[in-house]
Amino acid sequence: MREDMLTIGAFAKACRLSPKALRLYDELDLLKPGRVDPDTGYRYYAVAQLEQARLVAWLRRLGMPLARIRQVCALRPADAAREIRAYWARVETETAARRDLAEFLVEELSAVSVSRKDTTMLELRYCAHSDRGLVRPANQDTAYAGSRLLAVADGFGPTGHPASSAAIDALRVLDTPEAPTGNVLNLLDDAVRGATDAVRDAVQGPTEAVGNAVDGDGEDAGTTLTALLWTGSRLALAHIGDSRAYVLRGGGLFRITDDHTVVQSMIDEGRLTPEEAATHPQRMLLLKALTPTATPDLRLQDAEPGDRYLLCSDGLSRVVPDPQIRHLLTSSPTPDTAVHALIAAANEAGGPDNVSCVVADVVDPTAT
Repeated sequence: MREDMLTIGAFAKACRLSPKALRLYDELDLLKPGRVDPDTGYRYYAVAQLEQARLVAWLRRLGMPLARIRQVCALRPADAAREIRAYWARVETETAARRDLAEFLVEELSAVSVSRKDTTMLELRYCAHSDRGLVRPANQDTAYAGSRLLAVADGFGPTGHPASSAAIDALRVLDTPEAPTGNVLNLLDDAVRGATDAVRDAVQGPTEAVGNAVDGDGEDAGTTLTALLWTGSRLALAHIGDSRAYVLRGGGLFRITDDHTVVQSMIDEGRLTPEEAATHPQRMLLLKALTPTATPDLRLQDAEPGDRYLLCSDGLSRVVPDPQIRHLLTSSPTPDTAVHALIAAANEAGGPDNVSCVVADVVDPTAT
């Protein structure tokens, strides 16, 4: 055996990969041995292969799938570093979503959860309005506000308006005093599934994908959906697409949804800056819309007296910056005035798209 070759056992020990893993990586063409004995089939590895093997071991410790590891190992170091950064940004985003769900489950299932029987039942004061804007020939948005349900759907494509209307109509069954408050996330999740079926029927077939994305400004039909279901002390959120939900609390404006768009995923992965995303040619492409194969974000939001919630289509958020949104929400005395001030601001900015807003205030009816 040549001096620069190692047995599979010695190579495994040096790179901290097991012989079993090395045999698997050989079969997958991820890490081929330097030489295979033609008589015994025994594998030998070159010392120079240790660097690549250690990289594979580190990437496996990160949890990176083998198919992606193969891609990373084929890149130049600088490009590989960018891919690893992008992968880890995605992991952190997905972990944050799972953490929110875990916290909800712990609260719901723990035997020592704080009883909500004596929780003060708060109320909502709300207003919803949708406007065609100044450019679009028709309004494909649908906005709704009731005592329990707040929702915005932004339709797109030839049957965009029937799609957004169908989604909201399917959720309106939740806006009744008789709807149970327990297991509110399950309740909302079931309703969103019903909305998905209603949208599919409204557009006469499932929304087509454009690559791995949905064209929110093309000929495919579908809708986004952002909805809040009120329990009297908390809000359950369901969200898919690029409509948004914000909360104004203590003078600060906080976005509580993530855009499911191509450019947002590129921002999350460090491939684009927010400034570059604003003019990116794919800024209209959705990664997810309300289709049977897409999973919405679900989370629980604790409410406080004095909170002001905003749900809006991207006809507002794409042309009115967050600081101006915060100012208009802060300076408007009622949900009605806030809604109309926000829509006016979008139209003053050119009104390039339909714009829909729902504003709801959380109030304590017992407060004097």
